[in-house]
Amino acid sequence: MSELAAKAQKLDGADELAAKRAEFVLDDVVYLDGNSLGALPAAVPGRVEDVVRRQWGELRIRSWTEGGWWTAPERIGDRIAPLVGAAAGQIVVGDSTSVGLFKALVGAVRLARPADSGRDEIVVDATTFPTDGYIAGSAARMTGCTLRPVTPSEVPGVLGDRTAAVLLNHVDYRTGRLHDLPSLTAAVHAAGAPVVWDLCHSAGALPVGLDEHRVDLAVGCTYKYLNGGPGSPAFLYVRADLQDRFDSPLPGWNSHAEPFGMRPEYEPAAGAVRGRVGTPDILSMLALEAALEVWDGVTVDAVRAKSLALTDFFLECVEAYVPAGRVECVTPRAHAERGSQVALRCPDAGDVMGRLIERGVVGDFRHPDVLRFGFTPLYVGFADVERAARVLAEVLA
Repeated sequence: MSELAAKAQKLDGADELAAKRAEFVLDDVVYLDGNSLGALPAAVPGRVEDVVRRQWGELRIRSWTEGGWWTAPERIGDRIAPLVGAAAGQIVVGDSTSVGLFKALVGAVRLARPADSGRDEIVVDATTFPTDGYIAGSAARMTGCTLRPVTPSEVPGVLGDRTAAVLLNHVDYRTGRLHDLPSLTAAVHAAGAPVVWDLCHSAGALPVGLDEHRVDLAVGCTYKYLNGGPGSPAFLYVRADLQDRFDSPLPGWNSHAEPFGMRPEYEPAAGAVRGRVGTPDILSMLALEAALEVWDGVTVDAVRAKSLALTDFFLECVEAYVPAGRVECVTPRAHAERGSQVALRCPDAGDVMGRLIERGVVGDFRHPDVLRFGFTPLYVGFADVERAARVLAEVLA
């Protein structure tokens, strides 16, 4: 056994989260793509079968009340809340991340810009996932704003009286860089504007502190580190003291104060319900609710500690095994600047990742030259990390 393999064995033996691995459906593949799609929690298939066969098959429409379908968006939102540092009553689950971003960003502009205001600029992360940029562009056109793309480090320098809203990613999807949510939120607030945070690559991987840092609005997906399943519904956070002023650009009967009143005039509901639109996707939503049970007894701080230990160890193994100069790490080494993934630049990254997958190490490839490895602490162990680095070196040799 090599020195690093022995070290991995020792680290796994001391891992307080090691038992969580048994709560997932896994095989002998090293799965380092949970930052795109989390593994299947073992409780989900049985729950989904119950929803389909009993709740839908037997109770049918009665399940909206007897099965708790109608209250699921807020109930599941409250289950997610502590994982992102929020009190209950501020998160609603439903729709896709893109729809949530559109609601949040247009709502943010409307919060910041009364009819006589000169705030006419939306600042957006220029390095963002493309969809965020597309949504920001559409929101700008809809609200008569100008779009200003800048890197997150440049945001404080462009804020001013014209800033209507700011849209930022907590973790960069390519590099895994963790941006400074507390200081950037404070800078946006000092300029008199609201901020919208995209938490897709941080929710379930590290502490967020939405309430603590007075974040205005946030959106996140649930199919990555929250393991909700492919296409599982997103979540929308609206800070409690802003909810009575949140004006969604997508009002629907589900967010009406009297959803079954069928009145022609729209009157928004109070609280997090205001973030709903139409009939929720019950099958995906209740699969997500079952998936979230793996978080019972787990703290986000413990997950973050293991995440940093896993990524540190992966970098140590890569440096020891991979020939010098063959890959370049583009993920920050500083813990305060690192999410829960490691991105390695490699000229033939697409071919390399294909060969890794053939050998049982699953990460992903981002055009044009990035190998991306995501570390989900609930089910990834240190022996997985050592094996992944060792196979990478063999493929690159």
